[in-house]
Amino acid sequence: MQARSQSSAPARAGLVLITLILAAGIANINLAVANVALPDIGKAFQASQTAVDLVAVGYSLGLAASVLYLGAVGDRYGRKLLLAGGMALSIPACLLAAFAPSVGALVVARLVGGLSAGMAYPTTLALVTALWAGPARTRSIALWSGIGSAIAALGPLVSGVLLEYFWWGSVFVFTLPFAVIALVMVMLSGPAHVNESTAPVDNLGGILSVVLVTGLILAINFAAVPGKGAVTLGLAAIAVAAAIAFVLRQRRAASPLYDLHIAGRRVFWVAAVGGTIVFGSLMGSMFIGQQFMQNVLGYSTFEAGFAILPAAVFMVLVAAPSARLVHAYGSRFTLLLGYLFVLLSFLTMLLLWKKGSPYWQVGLGYALMGIGIGLFGTPASHSLTASVPVNRVGMASGTADLQRDLGGAIMQSIFGALLTAGYAATVAAAPNKAQITASTQNQLEKSFSSATAVAHQYPQYASAITAGAKTSFLQGANWAYAAGVIATVAGIALVFFLFPHKDDEQRLLGEYQAADAAEAVAEPAATLPGGTRAQ
Repeated sequence: MQARSQSSAPARAGLVLITLILAAGIANINLAVANVALPDIGKAFQASQTAVDLVAVGYSLGLAASVLYLGAVGDRYGRKLLLAGGMALSIPACLLAAFAPSVGALVVARLVGGLSAGMAYPTTLALVTALWAGPARTRSIALWSGIGSAIAALGPLVSGVLLEYFWWGSVFVFTLPFAVIALVMVMLSGPAHVNESTAPVDNLGGILSVVLVTGLILAINFAAVPGKGAVTLGLAAIAVAAAIAFVLRQRRAASPLYDLHIAGRRVFWVAAVGGTIVFGSLMGSMFIGQQFMQNVLGYSTFEAGFAILPAAVFMVLVAAPSARLVHAYGSRFTLLLGYLFVLLSFLTMLLLWKKGSPYWQVGLGYALMGIGIGLFGTPASHSLTASVPVNRVGMASGTADLQRDLGGAIMQSIFGALLTAGYAATVAAAPNKAQITASTQNQLEKSFSSATAVAHQYPQYASAITAGAKTSFLQGANWAYAAGVIATVAGIALVFFLFPHKDDEQRLLGEYQAADAAEAVAEPAATLPGGTRAQ
């Protein structure tokens, strides 16, 4: 245990860390680039709000659905190979998204892009955990988390600039040269076969995890769509059945995909659930905020992308202090501090983001969100990786990625469903509908982009239609911000009451390490000649 408390780093540590951060950054920025383009995508395809939501959430869905399975594959067959494969697959995924002939094809492209990120992104944290130890690991995780999150926040700014000069698909080809560079760097400098597992991969558990996450996210997205009640219930039933089967499988499998014994450790599961809310809040706020700034405030794509820069700046600025806070006061204090800033951010959005809001109110909301994410990221990742044996860091990194991307998919889906429902309900309740045909009414309720298309068809009513659409959009957005407040308060309560204080945290981590070491010593003795395990 003492050895694990000392700092250690791999050869060429700086180059290796830059490579891993670059690979993670590509996955992060591909996750975020679509948000600014959503209004343009909606107009280009005359898409419904639900279709626009699926474009936004598709990448997170592909990533969240595959990350546990692929994390185990990397643990077993080689993290370097999986990381390189993810970088390679991202190239055709970006090209397909950029030149998608329909909104359905674009959703598929985003799913494939998420799959490529599922191969690459969790592998980066797994390698950081396997290659560094002690305070050096904490500092490396802080840089990985802070810079990676900041790159994700910079995605909308890059997209905004591109959209000023090119078509909406340009946002998806931006990362192609960086993916090629990262692929070369991984092949040349990426370490291979570091503390990897020899246990077989639980393929059945992996398939069940994919079905579980996919069913859950799609059910949330279709919940607000009129006439899709049966589809929603069917998807929810599939998700529940897959969840039950997954738990049963993990309890009985000789080499489970997701070790429920480790996942049940208090330091681990509280950080995992808490992180799902926090990182989901970032993605959800960016998803709603980008549409709010363009649809309601009338920002250009560049202005909307530039507006969230405070989030990226503060994520980087507080990443290093968050590592010091973890060592000085423990993870619990730092997690709660991060949560506090996320709560203040959602309250700012709910109370201050209105028609005609000045930029300082928008910037304040994103600055507070950036501080909260920056503070939360390091203790969350540290708690996950410190709670598992080193040969299971793929599970920890997969969980770290899952909390970001499942959280993002869930929060974006919930926010999108609330936005859709609130927007449609407000349009439907608007007065003076006697002269509006049923077809026109359906177009108005479909989405903001559809309403603007109707406004162009009837220029004499354009100002009234646009004003009504803005009011309706803002109402739906407020429903989403209120949900963010509720989710954040629930997360604060979870961490406050269940995450251990600093001394207890250190004691529990020591107990986990001792138990893992004892199990590692006992495991060879429990294996008979020929590889058969003793019962």
